[in-house]
Amino acid sequence: MVAESRVAVEGEGLAPLAQRLGLSQDAAGDAELILRRQDGALALCGDETRYGNPLVVDFVAGRVAHRRRFGGGRGQLIARACGLVGGVTPSVVDATAGLGRDAFVLASLGARVLMIERVAAIHALLEDALTRARSDTETAEIAQRLTLAHGDATRRLAELVADSGVAPQVVHLDPMFPHREKSALVKKEMRLFRLLAGDDDDAPRLLEAALDVATHRVVVKRPRKAPPIVGPAPRHVIEGKTSRYDLYVHRSLA
Repeated sequence: MVAESRVAVEGEGLAPLAQRLGLSQDAAGDAELILRRQDGALALCGDETRYGNPLVVDFVAGRVAHRRRFGGGRGQLIARACGLVGGVTPSVVDATAGLGRDAFVLASLGARVLMIERVAAIHALLEDALTRARSDTETAEIAQRLTLAHGDATRRLAELVADSGVAPQVVHLDPMFPHREKSALVKKEMRLFRLLAGDDDDAPRLLEAALDVATHRVVVKRPRKAPPIVGPAPRHVIEGKTSRYDLYVHRSLA
């Protein structure tokens, strides 16, 4: 894959990871990004003037910890969109896991979540973050509700879900929206992520796969003013200040 060709793995003990995920071990080659151990965590490192600080996924501290403590609980848009209201706690498949922030929020609210990530380097960061979260007293219980799978959900969603054992009541999608040079690319973290993931031109196919797999609903996160994904119209929309959730409902979760 093109994304994998941009990444090399460097460091003692990481050869099995490189082999398992199909990543190069030639850090001196043409790779733009290097995956290495740094300060006790796996980090994805590149030219800091272009991509900013090394990218690390952390479920214990930082932004995710703040959101876990002060994010608003089940009143958050994503919780309402995924049906975590009242005493209802559905199982969720996050088919575009990315950096795992939404999945961790849902797990912190009690949901069992399958995270699917197609980019090998991002999958490696998530895997490392889960390992650290399972060893921390504050996050161990939450992390046990998270399962991680590596694969392309547009082509293998049903297979990945079946292998995981997670019942797909709700499928959550957050496909990469085609960027504009003066908006999304301002954030260096997003610039690095786009280098690996690209734009999700196959979002309609992903939506179709999600609708086939979800037993109750599909939830799609979109920029607030963006058009829906090409395909069937959403039944409901939950709108926030900068983003919204399009809901495709098969049947009630209650």
